Amino acid sequence: MENPPAVRGVEGLGPPAEAQSAAPPEDRQSFWRKLGPGLITGAADDDPSGIATYTQAGAKFGYGLGWTLLVTYPLMVGIQLASARIGRTTGRGLTSAFATLWPRPVVAAAVMLLLVANIVNLAADLGAMAEVTRLAIGGPEALYALGFGAVSLGLQAWLPYRRYVRILKWLTLSLLAYVGVAMVAHVDWKAALSGALLPRVTWNAETVKMVVAILGTTISPYLFFWQAAQEVEEIERVDKDQPLNKAPRQAPAQLRRLRFDTWLGMGFSNAIAFFMIVAAAATLHAGGQTDVESTAQAAEALRPVAGDAAFMLFALGILGTGLLALPVLAGSAAYACAEFLKVRRGLEKPVGAAPAFYAILAAAMVCAMGISMIGIDPMKALVWAAVINSLMSVPIMVGVMLAAGSRRLMGDLRLPLRWRVLGWAATAAMAVASVAFVVTSFAA
Repeated sequence: MENPPAVRGVEGLGPPAEAQSAAPPEDRQSFWRKLGPGLITGAADDDPSGIATYTQAGAKFGYGLGWTLLVTYPLMVGIQLASARIGRTTGRGLTSAFATLWPRPVVAAAVMLLLVANIVNLAADLGAMAEVTRLAIGGPEALYALGFGAVSLGLQAWLPYRRYVRILKWLTLSLLAYVGVAMVAHVDWKAALSGALLPRVTWNAETVKMVVAILGTTISPYLFFWQAAQEVEEIERVDKDQPLNKAPRQAPAQLRRLRFDTWLGMGFSNAIAFFMIVAAAATLHAGGQTDVESTAQAAEALRPVAGDAAFMLFALGILGTGLLALPVLAGSAAYACAEFLKVRRGLEKPVGAAPAFYAILAAAMVCAMGISMIGIDPMKALVWAAVINSLMSVPIMVGVMLAAGSRRLMGDLRLPLRWRVLGWAATAAMAVASVAFVVTSFAA
């Protein structure tokens, strides 16, 4: 039986003195070391495909859709907190959690949809990175796509998680390039704040599609799987850490850390997305460039209206965020498949100790490199990824919320009511967005 006082402290009533004294030293560690799965997950959300969406929003609607990031922020936090808490509490990823609630064929279908969507998204991100590199220095796009994929795969295979996660954390700083773009551009900050706080948009099919695209880009299933898996990796990385259902005295400190990491990581993600929208509004929209089909086109269009500095910052940001997103996309697919197959898994393990896990990871990356190299339009690939994600997000979010609130799975450490409300609100928002996406697509 778990210690009731320790659990009461977790649920917001304040940890008792003995739980505070038992808090592990990690609770008192430096600000940077407290950040990990939440920060990396949030930053990976602003991948090249996300950059394309936010840039399109700013180019087409100016500052008018800045408010969407204020709406998505708490919703994103709600579902990511639920996912992370499942991993930290049970010591298992989402696939294992779903297996306790759903029939195995249903779990298999969800894992396959995730795998397909992630491979298509990987291909689109590799294509965008290759396009931008060609614009910057010339050369063949196919070779660049192959190179970026190989570098990402090699780092995941040969660097232990504890070292690789440091690289990922530093790569999150590449997102600051978009703050630089906004600073170089002549942003009307009064209009930008008005767009965020006092939205005035014309609601038509085009606006609905863009809002749905922003919501779908911000709340993506691969992020749920990744953050839960990384909480499991963190348990294995730190010798004294254990799943919280086995060590409830660690819960107060670990769940405070988890909340801090997630709120900050998702806040960082949404703040950067806001800067992308305002930078595109100040440059592309203001210059009459309202139709942007890709990240590469957005970067190229910035050059004449905002100068070479804005172009280079934008391009470097695409490369940095791409290198951050590739392992998250490939890794989340590998974790989900390996858990379903019940084989050894984890980026902390060497290749020889988890061959099936790394084989899945490699296969996903190789398939994505193949798609990107045969010349498939990255934007069409992103459309298909968005369709698959929108169709699969709601049932997966339902699964996350049922698992996080399950006493059978989580015990007394199940997600508190206030966080369940936030997570279910995110699920409802995605359901409405999916219906709106289908209706507007058939109406077009």
